[in-house]
Amino acid sequence: MAPTGLHRLRRVAIAVLLLAPAAGLLWVPWYAGASPRLAGTPFFYWYQLAWVPGCGLCLLAAYALSRHDRHDP
Repeated sequence: MAPTGLHRLRRVAIAVLLLAPAAGLLWVPWYAGASPRLAGTPFFYWYQLAWVPGCGLCLLAAYALSRHDRHDP
């Protein structure tokens, strides 16, 4: 069975959700600074810590999209 446009779009969305945390954290020069500060914590640290729940949400969404693609009883 050939994938329809909806299946292809779902696969692209899963790929984007899985690549977003890697892209956001691997491009270090973008966030390697001390300002702006949040509660006295430099940007470098709170940006990385903000990605912890962000990664979890991205993985949860990708998992939900991939489970929807299966036809389990």
